[in-house]
Amino acid sequence: MPRSDRSPLLLAGLLATAGAAHLASPQQFDATIPRALPGRPRTWTYASGAAELALAAGLALPRTRRAAALATAAFFVGVFPANVQMAVDWRHRPAPQKAAALGRLPLQLPLVLWARGVARTAALRA
Repeated sequence: MPRSDRSPLLLAGLLATAGAAHLASPQQFDATIPRALPGRPRTWTYASGAAELALAAGLALPRTRRAAALATAAFFVGVFPANVQMAVDWRHRPAPQKAAALGRLPLQLPLVLWARGVARTAALRA
């Protein structure tokens, strides 16, 4: 299978894993929910997990891949504030945890670009 054919499936796998983690162990994600959002953090944790699973399913199917990839790029932009919240909250934690929280911030850009690339490839094949 060529690399371009695997890319959407790898991205789907990443999202499915993250979505399952949000649903299976929500407490670790609740603390990253920005306090400015209305409602309970657990609701946002479950909603983001469900969204990740839905996006993964959309990416796995060639017929919905382009739309799901564009939605995935938007999702990665949308969850960036949670990563910022985590970096702020973890600034006084031990160095490895602080590094993990800070390291997530620049990783959002390659994720957004990956999703856009999947959308572009899907559009070319349509």
